Formats: sequence, structure tokens, C-alpha cells
Amino acid sequence: MTEEHETTVDALAERVLDRAGDCAGRYLLGIAGPPGAGKSTLAAALRTAVDAAAGSNVAELAPMDGYHLPNAHLRALGRLAGKGEPDTFDVTGFVDGLNRLRHTPIGEPVPWPTFDRATDEPTPGGIIVTGQRIIITEGNYLLLDDGPWSKVRPLLDECWYLTADRRTRVERLLHRHLRGGRDESAARAKVHNSDMANADLVESTAHRADLVLHERDSHYFIY
Repeated sequence: MTEEHETTVDALAERVLDRAGDCAGRYLLGIAGPPGAGKSTLAAALRTAVDAAAGSNVAELAPMDGYHLPNAHLRALGRLAGKGEPDTFDVTGFVDGLNRLRHTPIGEPVPWPTFDRATDEPTPGGIIVTGQRIIITEGNYLLLDDGPWSKVRPLLDECWYLTADRRTRVERLLHRHLRGGRDESAARAKVHNSDMANADLVESTAHRADLVLHERDSHYFIY
């Protein structure tokens, strides 16, 4: 059985600050993991903890979700039902965005798209990165070594993998889809026909991570 030990968000923040201190430019951290693992929750908590430990706003979020292809584009491709699968993202745009964060001098603005769950659409320039030297990006496929996705991992200084028990992930995803306007039948179909299939693919990439975390009841464990 794999050994584990509990950690805290504050301890993870210290790890980030320690590693970021060795970077001449921006430090880019990725958090990969299956749908419903709690990636965005960890990323937001980590940013807050990093800023608190640093005593100023040194960290910013740059989530992969902003690079969802627009629904009209997916509809034209016949891929709207598969939204969330690897080919439904603008991965080239995502890679270009990471490159801009990597190479743009700190202090110069870098726009980053966000994803509006109320409209189920990306919002161009929803975030403007300026003086922050630590960037946290999170998404399912950061460790995927297939086609254009293989260009993502080399742009990250570190990439962690976060997961949670399958039952927990299913419950979270059901709530997410219900809040998004699906009825219960459609929400369950989305989870079991799409999200869990995506999860199987994402789980196959965990061995490429620098750190593997498991979330249980808002506690984090390192494997």
C-alpha cells in the first residue's frame, strides 16, 4: 500500500515560494487532476496562502478552463455533447498563453481568459496578470502527453496531480451540472458518459506529476 502523510495548504505554499525563489522570471505551477477533484478550490486556497506568506500579492490564477472552445464552435463541429474532452479546448491558445506568461516581463499586462459557468462560455481577458511572479494554472489535461497537449508540461516549473475519491468526485460533478441548469437525468448522463471517461484518461497521466495529492474532507495527503 502506498504510504501517505497529511500536509496543509500553508506547507504547500511554502514549497511554492521556495521553488519560485530560484526562478529569474515567473514561476508557473500546474495542478492537474480529474473532473471534480477540487483543483480550483486548492488553487484559490494556495494563492491566498502564498500571498499571505509573502506579505503581498505575488500570485495569480490562470485556469485552463478559459480556453474552452465557444459553444457555437463546438456545435459547428458536432462536439458540444463532448464539451470538456481534450479536443474541445483551444490547446494552441493555452500553450501560447503560457508562453506569454513565461516570456513577458513581470509588470507588463498579460490578459488571460476565464470561464463563466453561468453562461457556459469563455470570457476573453477575464484576468489581467501584471506584477505577479507566481502563476497557478489548473486543469484536467496539464500532464497529457498527446499531440499539442504535450507542449504544456515543459512550460510548467512544477505540475502537481490532485485527486479525490470517485464517489466524492461524482457528487461534486452532479451538483455542478445541476447548478448549471441540467435536470437530474441529464446531469447524471454527463457525469457517467463524459466526466468519468475523461477522469480515466487523466488518471493515466498521474505518474508524470512532481507531487501527488489526495483530498479527503478538505484535508490534503501527499502520496
